[in-house]
Amino acid sequence: MALVLVVDDELPIRRALTINLKARGYDVEAAGTGEEALDVAARRHPDVVILDLGLPGIDGVEVIRGLRGWSQVPIVVLSVREGERDKVAALDAGADDYVTKPFGMDELLARLRAALRRAAPSDEEAI
Repeated sequence: MALVLVVDDELPIRRALTINLKARGYDVEAAGTGEEALDVAARRHPDVVILDLGLPGIDGVEVIRGLRGWSQVPIVVLSVREGERDKVAALDAGADDYVTKPFGMDELLARLRAALRRAAPSDEEAI
């Protein structure tokens, strides 16, 4: 199954996402800071990243820019920041989708599946 990197500085959210994703068959790595996220991503090469923007140290937008320097991994932002400026900054930095907190688990999972589908190589590319 796909490897999901969950990045959030709030331990209860990291735990809840990890439990829910594992229950649905995903492999999960978790990080609580931007630095840790970049380190885990470089070592484990996740299939998709769920990323909070309000991280200690390197913030989420900088994590997106860091990942985009070497990876096209799908990034789904999960943030309490709901202003248009924050959403545009994250999407322009390279995020693939943006979900605001509080969030519904079913919607987040649907967006995660959609991001994975878009990232999957198409049959035409294989020809």
